[in-house]
Amino acid sequence: MTWDYMIYEKPEPGIARIVMNRPEAANAQDSQFLYELNAAFDRAAREDDVKVIILAANGKHFSSGHDVRETDHHDNQERYAPVTPFQQHRRAGAEGRMAREEELYTGFSERWRNIPKITIAAVQGKCVSGGLLLCWPCDLIVASDDAQFQEVTVAMGVAGVEWFAHPWEMGPRKAKEMLLTGEPIGAEEARQLGMVNRVVPRADLAEATLALARKVASQPTMATKMVKQAVNAAEDAQGRHSAFQVAFALHHLAHSHWMEVYGLPVDPSGIHGNIKKSYAEGEEPFRAPKPARA
Repeated sequence: MTWDYMIYEKPEPGIARIVMNRPEAANAQDSQFLYELNAAFDRAAREDDVKVIILAANGKHFSSGHDVRETDHHDNQERYAPVTPFQQHRRAGAEGRMAREEELYTGFSERWRNIPKITIAAVQGKCVSGGLLLCWPCDLIVASDDAQFQEVTVAMGVAGVEWFAHPWEMGPRKAKEMLLTGEPIGAEEARQLGMVNRVVPRADLAEATLALARKVASQPTMATKMVKQAVNAAEDAQGRHSAFQVAFALHHLAHSHWMEVYGLPVDPSGIHGNIKKSYAEGEEPFRAPKPARA
């Protein structure tokens, strides 16, 4: 398989490593990026010799989140086979916007969470908003000592990213603080909160992650699969999935609200004021195209 933004390698028997390779854009996620990442996860899940999957990133930062500069996302999305049933992304209004996000964001993240193999994210630098949707679905996280986890969507007028794992990753009060202030959480604090398993020096990140993967890969695969299913089931029994659905609905209520107020899916007075500029220049990075007349 040939990808522009993903590198797939097997550094050792039993271990696959997916390396996100868009460093010039801080691994911002456009449609192509996400479909390639999903294809790489699918490949690792299918290959019987792979026991553990590492998700890493080239460059200074793990991921800066969704690429809001993408303007032809509907055409880009249609270049790839659909992964979920939500393929109404060309319909007008909230119906189209929700369908796109149910495919690329909540759909992909939920899918990666449930891959029947252990996944380990290696996070360095900044991991911002949509970037959380890449590492949080992983079973384990190893962070470099310069890693920062940040959620900035409230400044856009939206109450969190689409796959709303915050309360499960750090507890309700810290989740509220993260969302309400937009302040980054450093690697060591993230470890103390239970969001990160291990913190290592930046220079040691790749080897430390590989060492952890090696240890997990030495265990019987049937047992590791059952551990993953049991822990995930415990979260689901606490209402995780139902809560995610409520948060996703509120996410789109926010988009619809700002569309009525400003004609934009976010509050343009916040950190993404550049989106207003894009609209002023005639670009429409978020708006679904109007349906053709019958």
